[in-house]
Amino acid sequence: MKVLDGLKYSREHEWIRVEGNKAYVGITDYAQHSLGEIVFVELPEMDACLEAGDVLGVVESVKAASDVYAPVAGRVVEVNESLVDDPAGLNRDPYENWIAVLEITDDISLDELMDASEYEAYCAGEE
Repeated sequence: MKVLDGLKYSREHEWIRVEGNKAYVGITDYAQHSLGEIVFVELPEMDACLEAGDVLGVVESVKAASDVYAPVAGRVVEVNESLVDDPAGLNRDPYENWIAVLEITDDISLDELMDASEYEAYCAGEE
C-alpha cells in the first residue's frame, strides 16, 4: 500500500493535498486496491458547495460502487474530466489522478484528518 507524506487522509480513504485555499481530493491507494478495477467515476457538479462529509462523487468498480466524501467544506472549483474517459487512471496512480478541487470554505475539519503515519496505522487496523 502506497501512502504519501505531505497529504492528509480521511477514515473513508480519501486523500487531500492543500495548496493555499484549494484542496485537491482523491481516493487512496488502499481504496483503489479494495475496489478493484475502476470502470466509472461520477464527478461532482461545478460550484457545488459541500460540507465536510458530504458526498463528493461516486467511484464504481467491477466489484462495487463507493461514495467519495468531501474531507473538508468547500466549493467545487475544478473537476478532473480525464477520469470520465479513463476511470482506470485511479487504479494506475490514485495520488496523481485527483477527482476534484475544492476552494476551502472552512478548514477546521483539516485538524480531524490523519497524516501519513496515522493513516498507515489506521489501515493496518482495518485488515
